Amino acid sequence: MEVMEFLKKSKVKCKVTKHKAAFTSQEVAAEEHEPGRYVAKAVVVRADDKYVMCVLSACYNIDLKKLKSQLKAKTVKIAEEKELGKIFSDCEVGAQPPFGNLYDLPTIMDKVLEEDDHIMFRGGTHEKSIRMSMADYRKLAGPKVLEFSKHTAS
Repeated sequence: MEVMEFLKKSKVKCKVTKHKAAFTSQEVAAEEHEPGRYVAKAVVVRADDKYVMCVLSACYNIDLKKLKSQLKAKTVKIAEEKELGKIFSDCEVGAQPPFGNLYDLPTIMDKVLEEDDHIMFRGGTHEKSIRMSMADYRKLAGPKVLEFSKHTAS
């Protein structure tokens, strides 16, 4: 199910905006004039033989060693673009929304996002962003909260 249809059916309040094409979450933050900590990126990893959607702040990166430990996996690696294209066939590659449940993927959210009042994320394209309350996001996505990121160097 496409994310916009999912959000419409869920009847949560959200704001959809269009902007110039942005290919990284930090670019989305700049286009939207939003601090990077509120812009979430959805990164898919392969933990052993299962895909897992990791949701973290734009200004953080996944610490694969921490994530591997938290997931109790033998191996963890970031999924390749060709894998993403198959999983998220309704999205532009790299613009997947942070709802693993729409794609039968477990969703984990980094602890850094836990206390934020809102979240902004891509809406399936590089030109569309969606902003909603963190409470509504957590209700809809049902993410497990883990600690798996490290702040990027400026």
